[in-house]
Amino acid sequence: MTAMVPSILPPLLLIGPLAVALFLLTLPWFRESLPEAFATDTGSVTLLERIHLGSVGYVFLLSVAALIQVLSNGAIAAFGDWLFVDALGAVFMMLIGVVGLMTGLYSIAYIRHDLESGAIDAGKVRIYYGFFSLFLFTMLLAVTANNIIMMWAAIEATTLGSAFLVGLYGQKSSLEAAWKYVIICTVGVAFGLYGTVLVFSNAADVLADPHQAVLWTALVGHAAELDPMLVKLAFVFALIGFGTKAGIFPMHAWLPDAHSEAPSPVSGLLSGVLLKCALLIVIRFYVITVGTVGTGFPQMLLLTLGLLSVGVSSLLFFVQQDLKRKLAYSSIENVGLIVVALGVGGPLGIAAALLHAINHSVTKALFFCSAGNVLMKYGTRDLRAVKGVLRVAPATGLLMMGCALALAGFPPFNIFVSEFMVFMAGLNEGYGWIMALCALFLCITIAGLVKIVADSVLGKSPETMPKGDVGWRALAPLGVLAALVLMLGFAVPQPLSTLVQQATTVVMNGDSRPVVAAPWQSNDGQTYDTARAGGQLVTGSLSQTEISK
Repeated sequence: MTAMVPSILPPLLLIGPLAVALFLLTLPWFRESLPEAFATDTGSVTLLERIHLGSVGYVFLLSVAALIQVLSNGAIAAFGDWLFVDALGAVFMMLIGVVGLMTGLYSIAYIRHDLESGAIDAGKVRIYYGFFSLFLFTMLLAVTANNIIMMWAAIEATTLGSAFLVGLYGQKSSLEAAWKYVIICTVGVAFGLYGTVLVFSNAADVLADPHQAVLWTALVGHAAELDPMLVKLAFVFALIGFGTKAGIFPMHAWLPDAHSEAPSPVSGLLSGVLLKCALLIVIRFYVITVGTVGTGFPQMLLLTLGLLSVGVSSLLFFVQQDLKRKLAYSSIENVGLIVVALGVGGPLGIAAALLHAINHSVTKALFFCSAGNVLMKYGTRDLRAVKGVLRVAPATGLLMMGCALALAGFPPFNIFVSEFMVFMAGLNEGYGWIMALCALFLCITIAGLVKIVADSVLGKSPETMPKGDVGWRALAPLGVLAALVLMLGFAVPQPLSTLVQQATTVVMNGDSRPVVAAPWQSNDGQTYDTARAGGQLVTGSLSQTEISK
């Protein structure tokens, strides 16, 4: 394992959003002490927005600072190694920082619209911003935890932190979705606890210091000494438990309802970040399992569930008419593709999974927020009523069309690069028939996405629909996300390339074969034509020049 450098940043990263959440959720007790300017509903909403912006900005800046330390030192730790950020955790910490900031900024315009339309009152604005920060805190705790019990507790806490956001509107459908979310995920994650306890109890008997048995870094270092049968059983429980939260088939039943009923910025967080945090815990247990029993058993499970997730979700995606519900099934499909890449294994497969997690997070956050703009403009999520977005709201229409093409895997968007990596990894490892099935299912999804573009974006707009886009506050964060989608489609920046390589080494448990080269450079330091290379991928035996040929 990489040596850990003590750092104050992990606890500081957690303290900020937690403090904001506690303050906002207990704010009524301090209402009388607020300045007079903030005593009215309008003034209190302004105050809430300022505090919220401070929270998401703080998380982003501290995430960047922690990421820089990880890239420089390999791993950072605090509180007796209970808090720990390595390159693998830093990938997901970065996603929380970036997606949290963009969806947080978008929330200002979206929640203002809901307040003005009467969908919520000033009290629910406070609840929204308070639980938004609490949700960020619980996800950050999940990705910075080195204690496997704390990992489980953090994933469980994300349910409680986000359920109130899912049921924010208080309608029958949203409350039903929130309860379904809580019940299914709580029962599902309980299986994760069984797997966690099995690993801990076995390690406590093996390690010289039983207190180290709760630390993931210690478990990885002594994985070969653990009981293979117990570890296999623990991985099955962990995959079922944390896979429920990740939306892996068949434990996905909560996801379409929660994603469709939550406010659109929260849907972006759920799909873009929460699912990936649960996948991180699955990957952590995967590393332990591989160290104990080898790659065969866990990869077989991952390939099976991943392929089922891609197949079933693609069919359900195609028939949906609710835009946000359609996007929810797309999230299940992309999570399935990430799981397939993990099951394929090897340096290229692991790197493909991590890069696809990054690309999908940014793209899906953009698409859900674009769907929020459509909802603000049309007042419905029904695609049969949403027509001619490009004519009614040109900027939103362009963003929506770009999102659809990106999710379909068309170049020059980012999803194309990571999906290309997944298929390259599968073919290199001899899983041609699995890749063929994935390609078939992805064709079904592409057909559904093209239908969105043809009918909803480019179709004839309702004559009674007033022309004019949503305000700049709802478009600016989406513009930043769109720029990231395009940038990652043209070239993986050097810092991100380095991070993915280091994270892949963590998952491969020390195998440092290079996987992702800088966009302007090959492994031997020579420059090459990025357009001809069609991506920035390398493996230990396949150079960029060979790929371009």
